[in-house]
Amino acid sequence: MIDRRGALGSVAALSLFLGSPATALARSSRTARRISLGDTVGLVAPASAVSEGEIAFAQHNVSGMGLVPKLGANVARTDGYLAGTDAERAADLNAMFADDDIAAIFAIRGGWGGARLLELLDWDMIARNPKLLIGYSDTTSLHLAIAARAGFATLHAPNASSPWPKASWESLWRLGFTGETPVLADDGEVSTGRTITSGRARGRLLGGNLTVLSTLMGTPWTPDFDGAILFLEDVNEEEYRIDRMLQQLALAGVLGRLSGVVFGRCRSCASDEPDYAGLTLDEVLDRHLAPLRIPTFVGANIGHHRGQLSLPHGGDVEIDADARTIELKRPIVR
Repeated sequence: MIDRRGALGSVAALSLFLGSPATALARSSRTARRISLGDTVGLVAPASAVSEGEIAFAQHNVSGMGLVPKLGANVARTDGYLAGTDAERAADLNAMFADDDIAAIFAIRGGWGGARLLELLDWDMIARNPKLLIGYSDTTSLHLAIAARAGFATLHAPNASSPWPKASWESLWRLGFTGETPVLADDGEVSTGRTITSGRARGRLLGGNLTVLSTLMGTPWTPDFDGAILFLEDVNEEEYRIDRMLQQLALAGVLGRLSGVVFGRCRSCASDEPDYAGLTLDEVLDRHLAPLRIPTFVGANIGHHRGQLSLPHGGDVEIDADARTIELKRPIVR
């Protein structure tokens, strides 16, 4: 958990990363402005229903970052397992993008429901008002749709009600506040990474939660993956399900168009059957990813675990599969 003092003092602690300072590069007009201390940011619930405690914790986290939280009008509503009707949740997201006083937008939590909003969002307006959308898991559907329809980068990062320990916060700070181009690497505490195929590759960083991405295949809400760096993560999915979803990406033509692949930490993605004799997760990944013969590494510090890095979804990056790093080549904010 962060607090305002930690936010303001963390600039001196950014040696966690190896990145270079931002350079004066020409940037697209479809680039979000950087976040500044004291800015007002939106809190929305685009997916599953959120509790009063989650709303309060999200407000606490965002205030601790030195920002002023503004709740969407409908975040406390419920519609079954959703945070209000599709129309209510979409209205909150549209309102936050349209409001000039809102510097960035945080999803309070994930769950399920973001994909239900895609046809209800005002994409012309969103493209005219680029802002950092911050969140992960189910928020993957919104990240991908923004990359496809609006063309600006967003942040695959903890949701507002998630824990925000050092690695998560400092990578957010460098990407969204200072506009740097850091090298994002393993946290050094739990090294689970390995290289499948050596080398370096450069491309647009796209992806997120594998389950959510696979459900968007065959829809108009996925961006162009030609030459992209695909990053994936998931939780509570057994080996055969990971196999099935990667096969879907292969059959959809996604895997064969990539420049590189990064697979994060897949928490609780192993069968708990005592007599399980099937493929391991590593074997599943090797069978799908090694034949691509493009730079690939697994075990990156991203996904459903404490301390995940904030990632520049849609940003221009270079990966080093041997060092297992992701380097942003151009700032994602102006």
